[in-house]
Amino acid sequence: MQGFRFELRPDGEQMRKMAQTDGSCRFVYNKALAFQKENYEAGHKFISYFSMTKHLTEWRGSKETPWLKNSPSGAQQQALKDLDRAFTNFFAGRAEFPKFKKKEYSSGFRYSDAAQIKLDEANARIFLPKLGWMRYRKSRNTKGTLCNGSISKDGDKWSMSICTEQEIEEPKHSSTSAIGIDMGVARFATMSDGTYIASLNIFKKLKREVAKAQRSLSKKKLGSQNWRKARKKLRNVYRKVKNSRADFLHKVTTEISKNHAIVCIEDLRIGNMTKSAAGTKENPGKMVRQKSGLNRAILDQGWGAFRQMLEYKMKRCGGKLVFVPPQYSSQTCPKCHHVSKENRKTQAEFECVACFYKNHADVVAAIIILERGYRLLVCGEMVHIDLSMKQEPTEATSVR
Repeated sequence: MQGFRFELRPDGEQMRKMAQTDGSCRFVYNKALAFQKENYEAGHKFISYFSMTKHLTEWRGSKETPWLKNSPSGAQQQALKDLDRAFTNFFAGRAEFPKFKKKEYSSGFRYSDAAQIKLDEANARIFLPKLGWMRYRKSRNTKGTLCNGSISKDGDKWSMSICTEQEIEEPKHSSTSAIGIDMGVARFATMSDGTYIASLNIFKKLKREVAKAQRSLSKKKLGSQNWRKARKKLRNVYRKVKNSRADFLHKVTTEISKNHAIVCIEDLRIGNMTKSAAGTKENPGKMVRQKSGLNRAILDQGWGAFRQMLEYKMKRCGGKLVFVPPQYSSQTCPKCHHVSKENRKTQAEFECVACFYKNHADVVAAIIILERGYRLLVCGEMVHIDLSMKQEPTEATSVR
């Protein structure tokens, strides 16, 4: 299974129809949710998806909502499936109770029947029910048999994601090299061979533009036309941030996955690393402003998306991605394996207090990550850090 996303280039009439379809799917979702709540309050059992589709047929034929017929029924059925999945997650304890969707937050719609979609790649156009033939920005060719498609809106841009299916042989990586990667803020990624990738910091670069758009939005009356225009500008800025970050991460992960058969990275808990330090009124946090800035810098790197992209691209190339524990990776000497906080003199400087080995701190961490990855692959066990090793060296310290 593989996904392809393209930017659509609809005309004015097609844009109105897509907005109408999006609104009808949102209406069906909210109406079904309200119906489920009324049914529960009346003491009846939960209505399944298949039973709810019968009500959808009644709504499409009702005199109160005749405009539902102007949108494809398949897309509205997918909205009911989304609601059914939301209730399933709620009953399983994985999510909160489903909420009503607002008009301001477009979620798009889907076509599950591949027979309804026609793709003409030679002329860069696609046929969709109720919309007809539509141009799209062809950035690459698709592979495999088309399965389904979904349309979404981001700011003032419409895009379509196409899912395809194909049978392939078990891939074998063309390279035999292995590398360890240390993620950071000053440097986005540092390799165990000494090379590194500079940080993009796209949100930091567009911070003033975002703040300007936010100030403009805050001065407008809520719900007015000027407020909608200001909100649209703000969304366009955020879309620029998202697209720039995604483009950077895709290029980096593609290059790494093609050049290395084994990639070892730290198994970071990004959610814990970016928790707020504000604390409570009884126990206020310390250095809250500095921690907030660090959290923004970490989230601006896109470590989670980097890990996700690298994982599926390594599988596609026939490589292997290894996750290793991150504890003390930048405080462990790769030469004598002495662990000490004093080994890292500054953010970038590393000098072992036992054997006086010197190198960049991020390169040292990447070397240790690669070493732990080798051990995990060969021995099949996790690396446990011996805290007793974190002692100050003496004159009798032996160098291994």
